[in-house]
Amino acid sequence: MSDVRTDWTRDEIAALFELPFGELVFQAQTVHRAHHVPDQVQMSTLLSIKTGGCPEDCGYCNQSTHAETGLKATKLMDVRAVLQAAAQAKDNGSSRFCMGAAWRNPKERDMPAIVAMVKGVRQMGMETCMTLGMLTPAQAAMLAEAGLDYYNHNIDTSPERYGEVITTRSFEDRLDTLENVREAGINVCCGGIVGMGETRGDRVGFIHALATLPRHPESVPVNALVPVKGTVLGDMLADTPLAKIDDIEFVRTVAVARITMPQSMVRLSAGRESMSEATQALCFMAGANSIFTGDRLLTTGNRGDDADAALFAKLGLTPMTGEEPMRVCEAAE
Repeated sequence: MSDVRTDWTRDEIAALFELPFGELVFQAQTVHRAHHVPDQVQMSTLLSIKTGGCPEDCGYCNQSTHAETGLKATKLMDVRAVLQAAAQAKDNGSSRFCMGAAWRNPKERDMPAIVAMVKGVRQMGMETCMTLGMLTPAQAAMLAEAGLDYYNHNIDTSPERYGEVITTRSFEDRLDTLENVREAGINVCCGGIVGMGETRGDRVGFIHALATLPRHPESVPVNALVPVKGTVLGDMLADTPLAKIDDIEFVRTVAVARITMPQSMVRLSAGRESMSEATQALCFMAGANSIFTGDRLLTTGNRGDDADAALFAKLGLTPMTGEEPMRVCEAAE
């Protein structure tokens, strides 16, 4: 549609953040209704298929070898165990199954098992998503051939603050993998984390980086930092709790993401377990239309299926069935 822009300026995005809260949510809901069924929410399940032992030094992550959290590293899960978890997720109402491995990048020896997981989940009739770290063009092509629907690779924060959060890879490294995924014809899932002690200017930069990509991510997860003791940011925020983002500012971020990326699925991801029902309701009003279900995400807690079902009943929301037509990106010319 003509209102899908990739030429947003930082000043325009900053002006959206400055709108009166009611006006911002109204604009976001108006955009949301123009592109999505307003009372439907996509249900996704996230499984850690390989936990811990990651050599990256992401300041928010308890799976990093640089963190002192006591998390035990595991090997890659058996394919059959992953498919059993996917079947259970489908029975619980999920239409997308996301698999995450704590790697800087997958090794060639692991690709056959990864391909088998994708094919197996696809055969169940579920959408597939993976997050495995950085990908080469050849690896992206293998995943595309296996039928992978989405690849998650978050930019995490604004380009200017990226080096304060992660030093073992660059912001450009992230963009390179996103380009490899696009070239392979796989849909992109890309968002980041707020509440890491960043400024509103950083949140503007974060949204700007996503909204000015040549093609918007099909899924945009917005995570609220879950501070874990033993991680750099977890320890920092324990000493400076006022640095944590407040609920209204989080809703503003969701609303601005919806307005600037109208066709994307905007997902409430990590941190939802600590949000009140009222905050989540405001996020849905502001255009969020995807959540992770279940009791856990990768290594942190989540609200659980029963709590989500009760909230959906209160709000009159219904899960997407997975039978809605999915936009699949075309490989770049």
